[in-house]
Amino acid sequence: MEEPQVLGTGCAKCKKSAESTEAAARNAGLEHELIEVTGLNQLMAFGVMMTPAPAVDGVVKVVGTVPSADEIRKMLA
Repeated sequence: MEEPQVLGTGCAKCKKSAESTEAAARNAGLEHELIEVTGLNQLMAFGVMMTPAPAVDGVVKVVGTVPSADEIRKMLA
């Protein structure tokens, strides 16, 4: 099971990234559970200083921007 995560503070870009990631995983038919990581200590543990930062299985893929639907599909592949 894929574990997509969106690291963020709850800003508009973070929410958009979470929505896009959830939709991409669902459209790909992946069994998944989207995890939203919002705690400052958790973000720091990932080494993330800019959000949003989508990750898959604990590996940060993009920092500081909302990835396109195509980029998200590639991350989840």
